[in-house]
Amino acid sequence: MTGLVVTLPRFTACAERIAAFISADLIPYGPTAFEEAFSRADRIVAVMAVGIAVRSIAPLLRDKWSDPAVVVVSPDCRVAIPLAGGHHGANALAKELAGLGLQPVITTATEVFGRPSVEGLAERRECTILNPDSTRAVNAGFLDGDVPVYAVEGPGIVIAGPGVSILSRKGEYVVGIGCRKEVSWNDIVSAVRESLAAGGLKEEQVMAYATTAQKSGDPALLRAVRELSGVLVYVDDRDIGNNPGVSPSGATRIGLSGVAEPAALAVSRGKMLVQEKKVHGRVTVAIAR
Repeated sequence: MTGLVVTLPRFTACAERIAAFISADLIPYGPTAFEEAFSRADRIVAVMAVGIAVRSIAPLLRDKWSDPAVVVVSPDCRVAIPLAGGHHGANALAKELAGLGLQPVITTATEVFGRPSVEGLAERRECTILNPDSTRAVNAGFLDGDVPVYAVEGPGIVIAGPGVSILSRKGEYVVGIGCRKEVSWNDIVSAVRESLAAGGLKEEQVMAYATTAQKSGDPALLRAVRELSGVLVYVDDRDIGNNPGVSPSGATRIGLSGVAEPAALAVSRGKMLVQEKKVHGRVTVAIAR
């Protein structure tokens, strides 16, 4: 992980201690300091008043799943306050700074009350949360009491509502798959592996495989993804439509703008295609991150 410390000039001594402690670069505060920090780092310490930091980062914030963790350290170098991304590294960074004698000031509800969180469980199990929107309801459930956790070893199918968080193995990429009814599972596996190899990627870098919900229960797809030791996510028509791909598709015959590219984009975090749809006989494969 990459760290940066942004500081007002008069607080440089404190900032230098922190930068050395967390192996981070140091940049002086200025009009573009946080813009630079957001583009370069996933852990940011701001040595300044909270108000200055809030006004500086507000225009840069997009969502908690992609924003860097930001911790404000008071000018007297006494307290560390997670400002953004508490569950996503800021709380951990503030606690790390306790090694310098700083007092972490944690305001995240689940941590304040000593309760688990979806993000914490995912981190400990080295998993990724496939449906981030679910975490608000599940974390609220943790505050109210115990929330059951079910571990499902494949092969299997999980049907879950919006208040259920689904965790998968960590990975950066989503492979979208489209295929004809008569295709074999072996054809699907070969197509996926060819596409991964063409992109210089390994199977363990794949977070999930995705396809249209219209392929729900397709035995060839289920067998192929099991062979790939992966998780298969079915994407509904609405999300397919909200994530149009860039390549022409024959899926218009089933009322969709596409399958491989839109499915990969819908499940991915960054919503960026790294490999456009490739046709392998009766199978199409696209990769997003």
